[in-house]
Amino acid sequence: MSFLEVVDTYWLYFLLGRYPVGPLGGLALTLVLASLGLLLALPLGLLLGLGRVSLWLWVRWPVTGLVYVVRGIPLLMVVFWAYFFLPNITGIKTDQFATMLIALVVFDAVYLAEIVRAGIQGLPKGQCEAARSLGLSYFGAMRLVVLPQALRHMLPSLVNQFVSTIKETSLGYIIGLAEVSLIATQINTAVFILPSQIYLTLGLTYFLLCFGLSRLAYALERRLSQRDTFPSAARMPA
Repeated sequence: MSFLEVVDTYWLYFLLGRYPVGPLGGLALTLVLASLGLLLALPLGLLLGLGRVSLWLWVRWPVTGLVYVVRGIPLLMVVFWAYFFLPNITGIKTDQFATMLIALVVFDAVYLAEIVRAGIQGLPKGQCEAARSLGLSYFGAMRLVVLPQALRHMLPSLVNQFVSTIKETSLGYIIGLAEVSLIATQINTAVFILPSQIYLTLGLTYFLLCFGLSRLAYALERRLSQRDTFPSAARMPA
């Protein structure tokens, strides 16, 4: 069987897995898992990021400790804990998709917390104090003044985190999740004679996704930098 025949036979399986006659898999599952993982991690990461810059030590220190602990261990360990440890505590056995989603949410949340912290601390000093001087509470100043500015500057970092999340989904292979890496392995097992071409296609798929998103992050960063450098250029007379 030639490589073109493999592509013609398995391209839909590579993209969707056994869907619609079975569960979703392949590249579609990778994108769904990465998107859900980042979206669900956003509110948790936002709360942890606010905790990292909190005025109260009893909030800041435990959050900081949690962030350092989770960042100091590999994602694979988080996957194993979610797959083996959580069911022993909760008595609820999660499937591969839910297990990987939980691991991604926990792991992404602590990295998003650092992105939020850096976004807040990267603002000019005095933003929060100026808002407080206008009569806003600390939480009001954060919600209405600080966070809207910080979130705008965080957009390139969020795109880069999405790139990392896409690559991290490949660890679902370890627990039998039918994401694109496992599907490629199954295709290689079925064909058996074209491993170089199949895994090269897998690598190119990851590269095209991640490179495209990285360029998007770079474009966002340049646009935000230009807006910050020339904030009133659009309003200047010709």
